[in-house]
Amino acid sequence: MLSPEEFIKDAITKIKDEIGDEKAIIALSGGVDSSVCSVLVKEAIGDNLIAIFVDHGLLRQGEAEQVTNTFKDKLNFNYVDASQEFLNALKDVEDPEEKRKIIGKVFIDVFEREAEKTDAKFLVQGTIAPDWIETEGKIKSHHNLALPSGMVLEVVEPIRDLYKDEVREIGLELGLDEKIVYRQPFPGPGLAVRVIGTLTPDKLDICRKANGIVSEEIEKEGLNEDLWQYFAVLTDTKVTGVKGDQRDFGYLVVLRLVSSTDAMTAYIPELPWEVIRRMSKRITSEIPEVTHVALSISDKPPSTIEFA
Repeated sequence: MLSPEEFIKDAITKIKDEIGDEKAIIALSGGVDSSVCSVLVKEAIGDNLIAIFVDHGLLRQGEAEQVTNTFKDKLNFNYVDASQEFLNALKDVEDPEEKRKIIGKVFIDVFEREAEKTDAKFLVQGTIAPDWIETEGKIKSHHNLALPSGMVLEVVEPIRDLYKDEVREIGLELGLDEKIVYRQPFPGPGLAVRVIGTLTPDKLDICRKANGIVSEEIEKEGLNEDLWQYFAVLTDTKVTGVKGDQRDFGYLVVLRLVSSTDAMTAYIPELPWEVIRRMSKRITSEIPEVTHVALSISDKPPSTIEFA
């Protein structure tokens, strides 16, 4: 295993050899993988790298603004709002694998259009080892690997053989802010895989609000440093509840809070019960459409970290 310094030096040489003087675009999500990849490739080819942040309408609260403010002055940055295009393509789709593949296809459509505007020949992706291991093992498809045949752009994946902990070491060596390096992983398909069943603007809004509450409570207690991921899933199950002394029939939300080092395995740590209760109370009181909150306590394996 190369040291972070040796890996960076070796990767820059390989990127220069592969891309040369051509232009490249990178799918920048703001997560640690794509952020590290962006800075690494910029070291190699400078402003010939165009970092494209695609708002697919499946983001967390305030995420578009956060990513834009973080990178607009650091990279050759381009914000693209394609939310309606993604939501139209996902209409009436229930199966999570189909969602992932559709999202991958629409991402490529967007990137190829942007590439034509800049004469880019290469698409850089922040694919890491768990992505292709889970895809090849048919555990679940990762949207950035669901590439259509006949794609015009040539794909470059500089950190393909790294695991998340190794990517973070590279990020620190590159001088990235710790807030970016240790940012909670967020799936490329976004809330599409945290809303079970079909997607609607209303369901996405419920899921987005529930995830916001979970993040606020976990970070307020300082538990984020000990957790790999913490989020809420909106299920397609409705259950009876009581609100205002009247019967209600609303959604079941499931909390998922896991610890891990590389995402290949994960476990449920002991959690302060009062924090769990507070999240439940806030979700059911602040989101009228939710009547029940449950806690997922399954490790990986046999479960995966995300529900879908």
